[in-house]
Amino acid sequence: MRSLLILAWACLFLDARGSAQVTPRNLLEKEMDLAGLQKVLVSPAAWKPFPQSAAEWAKILPDSIRAILIRNGEASLQGARVGSGELFPDIPATVTLDFLRNGNRTRYENQVFSKRNRLWSLVLAESVEGRGRFLDAILDGIWSISEETFWGASAHLFLQKGGRGLPDAEKPVVDLFAAETAANLAWADYFIGPELDSISPLVRRRIFYEVNRRIFVPMETAKYDWLGAGDKDVKLNNWAPWIMSNYLTAVLLLEKDDKKRAEEVYRAMRVTDQYLNGLGDDGACEEGPTYWTAGPGCVLDVLDLLRSVSSVRIDIAHAGIVRNMAAYIYRVHIGSNYFVNIGDAHPEIELEPLMIRRFGVETGDTVMRGFGKWLDSKGNYGRSLSFQQFHRTRELFDFNDLRDMAVEHTGFGDIDDVWLPDVQLMVSRLDHGLLVAAHAGNNGKSHNHNDVGDFIVYADGQPVIIDVGSGTYTARTFSKDRYQLWFNTSAFHNLPTINGFQEQEGLAYGASQVSYRMERHGARLKMDIAKAYPAAAGVVTWRRSIIADRSGQIVITDSCRADSVFRSLTQSFMAVGAVDITVPGVIVFTTGGGKKVELHYDARVWRAQKEDLPLTTPEEEGLKESWRHRNITRIRLDLKSPVRAAVFQYTIVAK
Repeated sequence: MRSLLILAWACLFLDARGSAQVTPRNLLEKEMDLAGLQKVLVSPAAWKPFPQSAAEWAKILPDSIRAILIRNGEASLQGARVGSGELFPDIPATVTLDFLRNGNRTRYENQVFSKRNRLWSLVLAESVEGRGRFLDAILDGIWSISEETFWGASAHLFLQKGGRGLPDAEKPVVDLFAAETAANLAWADYFIGPELDSISPLVRRRIFYEVNRRIFVPMETAKYDWLGAGDKDVKLNNWAPWIMSNYLTAVLLLEKDDKKRAEEVYRAMRVTDQYLNGLGDDGACEEGPTYWTAGPGCVLDVLDLLRSVSSVRIDIAHAGIVRNMAAYIYRVHIGSNYFVNIGDAHPEIELEPLMIRRFGVETGDTVMRGFGKWLDSKGNYGRSLSFQQFHRTRELFDFNDLRDMAVEHTGFGDIDDVWLPDVQLMVSRLDHGLLVAAHAGNNGKSHNHNDVGDFIVYADGQPVIIDVGSGTYTARTFSKDRYQLWFNTSAFHNLPTINGFQEQEGLAYGASQVSYRMERHGARLKMDIAKAYPAAAGVVTWRRSIIADRSGQIVITDSCRADSVFRSLTQSFMAVGAVDITVPGVIVFTTGGGKKVELHYDARVWRAQKEDLPLTTPEEEGLKESWRHRNITRIRLDLKSPVRAAVFQYTIVAK
């Protein structure tokens, strides 16, 4: 996953604060106050949400899953023998300094995450097998991680506000991965605590000492930006529920003081409420589907924990906002693993079928239950056990749901038309396998790209006209240079460049006069995107209409007027795969499955050219992976003659 640099986070959180449409729902706080919470919380000694012995695991896990977990543990041990010989190496200071020196965060994160992945694999293997052969390696992992100066990402050292490059050991802070680490150690304590005690009682004492000083104590007075800097009326992004899911895990498992434990649980409830308060009534994730698993998905993790530890006394899953938040992920599904991506979201994601189904069961959404079953039929869950490195509490709840998934028979079919008014996103499926998605909105979103008015087209579930998405995160990604990265700019979305000017970043730059209408023959989204551009662009109006005709035709119409004249206009279309522009007036796209889609334009007005993007920078490495190493092509339509006002139309049909 992604994390951020100081300049970036300052910018992103300020944008989020400015754009907040916070609705004080406070669902969890209304469900249970602190006094009530103290009465209903199951004690750490009595709370046994998951098996703690091989025999208990055998009752809920199929042999095939237990075998995978044991093989994962064995692979960790074998990796040490055939590799460096060390399962849990120290993280050199020079590796930590990479982010400061050259903007690279990957080398540090690969080493840090690998240690935690190995520990998790070893703990689960030992717990489900119970023979003691993984214990020494687990001990080494716990000790090594406890000895680390900093549990978070090197890109997050800005949270300390006391230096750059290296962490201050005296000032631990809570970021995504410090919280993940705390939960990892807490589950190790839960699953093999007695075995650790048989080695030395100091091991579990060390776990609590480190989690307490690095996580519990800082959170008592925390005013991090990801918490809104202490302002309860601030709109929060995915960091809030993601961290709360792990913070709550560690609190419930490790905190022995009943009063503190209740106060810490209540803190997690309030932060989760604040995140939910920042969502629109449509429940849409403005950060896109990639971040759905880290935002709304982590709300589910929090709710699962609260439901479990309160004996189902705390349960808000049927609230409308929670149901809509869950439904977002299937509403933006395109086909296979493709989803409607915006901002930094990637075009393909692999979801956890059991989590999806469980969310459907808990919210009473049969469509979502069916979506989980459909995903399970694609084999995603078995693969996920081999690479899961975050949201480990979620994986455990998934285990509890395996048998129910096996007897789930709910079917799933994609929705033909979706309109999410709070993020102003439209998705429509047409005849001949076409799908179009388009959005209005503004350029002040978390994980923003300058993309107001953008649209994408897929055919038979395969990409035709695309949103490129985000590349590999580096120091530049969330710095003052963010919009020097081409894939974050409007010139490399399916948008016009006007008199040499692109869309501008910031909340003030957005669509106006937005309207959506469902008609008998299809859907129509209309907006004026002129205000997404700076005044210097000289555009008075740019009314874009996207019509999805059910018969299988997509029509994009731009009606525009300048304050003097459009000296230059370039309309971009981004594509992956084969593109043919040899016939004037027609752009022919060929999908990976061989299907042809044509875009018709007025050759009297436009001159077409195309360029393949070379993808050579560190940031562009991630784009190669996102698009399976296929060519990413930019098609440019350049205006032949200056005009002051015009109507341009593009018609898209499948052949």
